Amino acid sequence: MAVLSKDEIRRRIVEEGLIRDYVDLETQLQPNGFDCTLKAVAKLRGCGRVDFDNSRRELPDLEEIKFGDWVYLPKGVYRAYLNEVVKIGRDLMAIARPRSTLVRCGANVLTAVWDAGYEGRSEVGIVVYNEAGIWLSRNARIVQLVFIRLTSETEEYRGIYKGENI
Repeated sequence: MAVLSKDEIRRRIVEEGLIRDYVDLETQLQPNGFDCTLKAVAKLRGCGRVDFDNSRRELPDLEEIKFGDWVYLPKGVYRAYLNEVVKIGRDLMAIARPRSTLVRCGANVLTAVWDAGYEGRSEVGIVVYNEAGIWLSRNARIVQLVFIRLTSETEEYRGIYKGENI
């Protein structure tokens, strides 16, 4: 296994469509990953339900937060929608980490694994811990995707989030 470098990510974007709908390729490419940007934000309203086999899974209701160039988020939990569509091959997986500036402002990003074969415009959680809240601009770089090459190709992701928000 190995983490993809900036040059390898760029090559896969151009040749394989690894990422599309990005804002500015050169700005978003990082030495060890790719910065994903904020498209929209919603406030969680209500309760979710998680079970073993997803047969009784329920996601909480959402209230979209309208914003122009900026959005103010008071302390709380939110769902953020990313601009970028990611199309991960069967030889890769990805994890995301919050950008350090977001953390230094008192917020964090909650993410899961991007499985081999996943394609979609992902959603992540944002938790604002700062009592004063945080301002985020449209297209703010909020998470960095780190791509990891698997030791061999594997089966594709077949969950309900494949193709989300496209």
